[in-house]
Amino acid sequence: QVQLVESGGGLVQTGGSLMLSCRVSGSIFNLRGMAWYRQAPGKEREFVADITGDSTITYEDSVRGRFTISRDDAKRTLYLQMNSLNPEDTALYYCNVRDSARAYWGPGTQVTVSS
Repeated sequence: QVQLVESGGGLVQTGGSLMLSCRVSGSIFNLRGMAWYRQAPGKEREFVADITGDSTITYEDSVRGRFTISRDDAKRTLYLQMNSLNPEDTALYYCNVRDSARAYWGPGTQVTVSS
């Protein structure tokens, strides 16, 4: 059974940085990609960043240049380094992993940026 657990969220001031982690347990077959999504209060869940099985990376426009997605296959962990945070980045951040069969989601980690 695949499980994802995010960590690293918290409260930070505008301009600050956080690094999110997502630890993957269980068996993943034919990894297609790993991604971060976020959902702000009253809004729909939105895409943040993605890294495919062959390490092609994509960012949502508002985070490009500020956020960096990476993964450590040996540690089975996905990361999101977030710099120059602003209040619009406040959201619940979710880890997503997809293989050839389905997509898996973590429970999320809260990021709050104060002005």
